[in-house]
Amino acid sequence: MRKAAEVAEEASNSQAFAAVARGGYVVSGILHVLIGVIALQLAFGSSGEADVSGAVTSLASQPYGPLLLWACFAACAALALWQLGNAILGHRNGSDKITKKLSAIGQAIVFAALATTIVSFIAGKGQNSRESSSDFTVTLLKAPFGVFLLVAVGAGIAITGIVFAVRGFRRKFTKDLALSSNSSVKKFQMGVGVVGYIAKGIALFLVGLLVVIASVRAQPEQSTGLDGGLKALREQPYGVYLLAAVAVGLIAYGLFLMVKARTLRT
Repeated sequence: MRKAAEVAEEASNSQAFAAVARGGYVVSGILHVLIGVIALQLAFGSSGEADVSGAVTSLASQPYGPLLLWACFAACAALALWQLGNAILGHRNGSDKITKKLSAIGQAIVFAALATTIVSFIAGKGQNSRESSSDFTVTLLKAPFGVFLLVAVGAGIAITGIVFAVRGFRRKFTKDLALSSNSSVKKFQMGVGVVGYIAKGIALFLVGLLVVIASVRAQPEQSTGLDGGLKALREQPYGVYLLAAVAVGLIAYGLFLMVKARTLRT
């Protein structure tokens, strides 16, 4: 077991593996930019699916689409494994090691889910996010204490959104980055981080709110994921402008993730 742990730790510290893993942030960044672009189009009256499935479909439609998806899958899977390695073997020192380990576990789950989504599209079994969100809601509603479970899930997503927004306002994300000594580059890093985290927080809060509403009303069709949340925002007073602002913010968050891939502290 000790030998296996040493091998795993050596792999997680490999420069080549780390480079591929960092590519997972680039992939997530590209997907967020695409989601933001689709959301911006929605704000101006176009149609589309402003979520991961819509972004992956957009990537698949590009020249060499299947090859792009395989590269994206490899990067996300590598990042999930890298974060899992950090959770198990890394962050052994420091007063905040528990927080770092929990964060690494959370990121491992997120990128494993993203890799699974991408490979499902490669296999031709990709599902619309609105449908998958509704199906998930129906499944949980049928479970014992399903309503309470769904409310808890929705509240958890909404709280995560609030945490993202606060992290953006307070610029807490900077502790994970090696900020540039160049003032212009540093301003860009800070700008896309602040705007991106706040917009991501708003989007997550909307998703969580829809899950809670669907749970309380026992109407699973109202749990429509990110795409549904953004389209619901568009229907509110001044919703077109709010949606456009969130869309720009999601694009900023995508750019931030690309910056993070390059400047992440390890």
